[in-house]
Amino acid sequence: MSSGNFRFLNLIKPVMCILPEVQQPDRRIPFKEKLLWTSISLFVFLVCCQIPLYGIVTSKSADPFYWMRVILASNRGTLMELGISPIITSGMVMQLLAGSRVIDVDQSLKEDRALFTGAQKLFGMLITMGEAVAYVMSGMYGDLRELGAGNAILIISQLFFAGIIVILLDELLQKGYGMGSGISLFIATNICESIIWKAFSPTTMNTGRGTEFEGAIVATFHFMASKSDKVLALKEAFYRQSAPNLTNLFATVLVFFIVIYFQGFRVDLPVKYQKVRGQQGSYPIKLFYTSNIPIILQTALVSNLYFFSQLLYRRFKSNMLVNLLGQWRELDYGGESIPVGGLAYYISPPSDLANIIHDPFHAFCYILFVLFSCAQCSKMWVEISGSSSRDVAKMLRDRQIMFKGQRHRDSSLLIVLNLYIPIAAAFGGMCIGVLTIVADFLGAIGSGTGILLAVTIIYQHIENAEREKEQGAMVF
Repeated sequence: MSSGNFRFLNLIKPVMCILPEVQQPDRRIPFKEKLLWTSISLFVFLVCCQIPLYGIVTSKSADPFYWMRVILASNRGTLMELGISPIITSGMVMQLLAGSRVIDVDQSLKEDRALFTGAQKLFGMLITMGEAVAYVMSGMYGDLRELGAGNAILIISQLFFAGIIVILLDELLQKGYGMGSGISLFIATNICESIIWKAFSPTTMNTGRGTEFEGAIVATFHFMASKSDKVLALKEAFYRQSAPNLTNLFATVLVFFIVIYFQGFRVDLPVKYQKVRGQQGSYPIKLFYTSNIPIILQTALVSNLYFFSQLLYRRFKSNMLVNLLGQWRELDYGGESIPVGGLAYYISPPSDLANIIHDPFHAFCYILFVLFSCAQCSKMWVEISGSSSRDVAKMLRDRQIMFKGQRHRDSSLLIVLNLYIPIAAAFGGMCIGVLTIVADFLGAIGSGTGILLAVTIIYQHIENAEREKEQGAMVF
């Protein structure tokens, strides 16, 4: 999108002065200070997750965004209703436009990097406003006539300013004041909070067989104390279907360790530095080359399909095409709708082992879809994010780094990288899909997608801390 002297990024220059911004640090931030800023950012996010929106009408209907909240770090009816949706959407769209050369960006130029970040932030703010208006207009917080113009504007304002806070918190961490990025931190926190809540929740519910506690561990103690038959009490604690059970909890722990184990799989390619004679090193290519990006993209795609399918099914239940897209049933607890037919059903994970045995075709379709979509999303992201074989070869060539045993030719870098990166991207994406399927089939708390995101993000933060040690930034 650059012809002659016109560049898309030049359109952003006039608004750069009014965009809220976090200044670059003028010194190296010690580890303790980074930990402090990260903790403060997390505290602000968690507080916003608990502050209810003022002016809404409480709705007891099923949550249409239930399937999206895992990756959006959002909380229904609070200031964090939108979560990190605007940041993820704006970031991915801008990366897609830049990677496909629709907009001209030279990341080696400081001005271009600043304009690109500004464009991403502006786009994120516009998406925040658009989503806030859409949420209110769709009647998610009550009928628009009941809310009134004053309450509608107030709710939109609350969502918009909460969205700006999230954008600034993410920028604060990204610019080096904290560890990692706000997006990953908030996602991991939201998932871990959900797992802990489902393990220790003291909330009671009536399942038709008496009052039960929602938390798996709390429910276990309650069953053991209230039932005379202890064997039956343990069986209930391990296998109850109405709420999280101990089997789900142990499956979650098992999946955590499996994902951590696979995180260490990588190939180290020996390299030599042309600038410094005799200096050698290695360039690592991980099995999870694109990290958790494939599952984020795949979940975002599926979640949007679920959302539109639910909206259409509510309004046009008798329409054949709508039924082919998905048929839904509301559960009696949890504010959740589950797919029971159509495309949405066949790409959703089976609820338990009995469901797999009863409908093996459903399980087969789900496995096929997850493996194929994760592999394709991983390959696509490699090409548009600047981490393909060609991009890595250019980066190594600019730093005058060559592989040991290879001739000093530009093509030799690309030949070696082509042997590893495309395979790591596709196979790594499929492995992530397999781990997600295993977690879903085992009935892990928080879904396979959620656990995979949480573990990979936590692992990245641990790696960042180790890197800080190596660079001497950890000052005690």
